[in-house]
Amino acid sequence: MKPLILGALCVVALAACSNPEAERQQQEAAAAQERARREADADGIARLYDAAVTASEWEKARVHGAALLDQFPGSAAASRIEPGFAEVKEKAEAARELRRMQGLWSYNQVAVGSKGVQRSAMIQGKERVDVDGTGPKVVQLVFRDHPEWKRHAYLVLQTGDFAKACYASCQVTVTVDDQAPRRMAAYRPDTDEAIAMFITDNRGLWRLAGKARVVRIEFPVKAGGTRTAVFETGGLDGSQMPAGWD
Repeated sequence: MKPLILGALCVVALAACSNPEAERQQQEAAAAQERARREADADGIARLYDAAVTASEWEKARVHGAALLDQFPGSAAASRIEPGFAEVKEKAEAARELRRMQGLWSYNQVAVGSKGVQRSAMIQGKERVDVDGTGPKVVQLVFRDHPEWKRHAYLVLQTGDFAKACYASCQVTVTVDDQAPRRMAAYRPDTDEAIAMFITDNRGLWRLAGKARVVRIEFPVKAGGTRTAVFETGGLDGSQMPAGWD
């Protein structure tokens, strides 16, 4: 009996193997299923990409777009997004850079008794500056709105000092991005509480900082000559200060 069963199975197997058309159809059906699965997976990532683009979440869009093009090249979804993906990558890079520059600013609010609230916006220079021969130190740019002392913009040094002439009045040179340098009046208060020099046109400097990507301020120092501090101001949040600054 067993030899008969085994023989029958062999006949069936040989019949299947001897039918190339059936085998071809099976292979095509399997390939079609695989293509459909890949297209469905690609469409899922494409929906995430489209949602990120619609919401202007460019960094998310770049991640989803790159995954789609890398994992499912040649898919209908990949072919659809590919022409515009270069622009999305540019916008993602711009968004990343803006986020980086926004993180350079520090904002603070402090109650001043019953007089109100002091608000300030502060940023450190891109690179440290040696103002007195003791080595590079941080230079800060501060905008302050005080309920009693009103509005000010000033530079702060960690060591050294500004030129003695600035105790009366001097000038700093301000360069915004690639624009022509401009001179702005400044003065160093005659006090030892802080090594600070105030730029007289605080509102003008604030406006420049808010519109610029980079602000360079050249200032005279006690050690002789001038030094330059570079501030990447492009991430300034103007809403952090009271109305009237803008």
